[in-house]
Amino acid sequence: MKQLIKLITAMSFVVFSGHAFSETKIVYHVNEGVQQASRAIGNIRNHLNADPKAKIVVVTHGPGIDFLLEGAENMSGSKFSASIGDLVSKGVEFRVCNNTLVSRKIAKEQVIMEAKIVPSGVAEVSNLQAKERYAYLKP
Repeated sequence: MKQLIKLITAMSFVVFSGHAFSETKIVYHVNEGVQQASRAIGNIRNHLNADPKAKIVVVTHGPGIDFLLEGAENMSGSKFSASIGDLVSKGVEFRVCNNTLVSRKIAKEQVIMEAKIVPSGVAEVSNLQAKERYAYLKP
């Protein structure tokens, strides 16, 4: 009986370990503006080409939220909305800091519908890293 319990425990550990490492989770931290957002979008596309099952969350605050506002354009004058919609269709999540919205007096309605508003961008990044074991990338 003891051997059976040891075997079940060992098998459970193997199954749990395999599950825990089967999904790559990454938080992209964007806080510097449109140029950084453009780099992030390129990096995320490349990331998903290499690892289509990666779980990616983009967290923004400060000037980093600008590309997630209605009508935002990249450095070439193209709207960000098409790129964002494409990434969302691939499972990428976008999160916007409410503290930034409040401090910059930006109405929540100006945030594109694909993005979720979170209380604090920096708290969101740290929670994803510490509590949900996301790897951290800053483009």
